Amino acid sequence: MRVLVAVGSKHGATYGIAEAIGEALTEAGIETTVSAVGAAAPAGGFDALVIGSAVYAGHWTRDARSYVERNAAALAARPVWLFSSGPVGDPPMPDEDPVDVADLAATTGAVEHRVFAGKLDKDELGFGERAMVKAFRAPEGDFRDWPEIREWANAIAEALREPLPA
Repeated sequence: MRVLVAVGSKHGATYGIAEAIGEALTEAGIETTVSAVGAAAPAGGFDALVIGSAVYAGHWTRDARSYVERNAAALAARPVWLFSSGPVGDPPMPDEDPVDVADLAATTGAVEHRVFAGKLDKDELGFGERAMVKAFRAPEGDFRDWPEIREWANAIAEALREPLPA
């Protein structure tokens, strides 16, 4: 079983989530590759995929959406899990799914989509991003829930151990 964890991450926080998922899958005995979507191998070379993206202004990154579009046929023929990262605060806000996730889930036939809280370090942001964060009064900090992320990855590993439907 070969699994690709491909991620669109602008400042590295979402890539950290992908690494944690990859680590948990590897520990479960699954051959796992973690990659930025821009450098990711085609989906056809894997038995299953976990694809994630940071969320900005309610949308996945352009490179993550492009990866799904380029690999749509291969993704539809394999088990795919999707995750988004972006809400910050306690409780994390915003609490709704990203705008484009319904279409991405339909394109991939995703088993599940999960939203994880993210991390916000204002020093890493560009001018436009800082303006948006200020307008929304987004709190700074690392809100990623590592036990929740690991639990989800373990559930994926368990699902992959079950025989796939013919």
